[in-house]
Amino acid sequence: MNTSRKLRLGPLPKTESVKLTFSCSITLKAELDRYAALHAQTYGEAVDAATLIPHMLEAFMARDRGFRRVDAKRKTPLGSAKSSDDGEALE
Repeated sequence: MNTSRKLRLGPLPKTESVKLTFSCSITLKAELDRYAALHAQTYGEAVDAATLIPHMLEAFMARDRGFRRVDAKRKTPLGSAKSSDDGEALE
């Protein structure tokens, strides 16, 4: 493992997964491949771009303040919530 540099995306955890297909530009695919090579060099484990993408998306969503704020409101227990999960006001 190369400890002289750290990437925002750390070592990958072992997780269960489902298959999801998406399209991206050739440029983005090349950048993802470059990131995967750097990640493999940094952490000493070969990994391809397709393996990294879910972890990148998860990290992105975890750091998105707007998403976290809405998600936190949605997860508020009903006893202290001002609205229900479907957005309608409770009466």
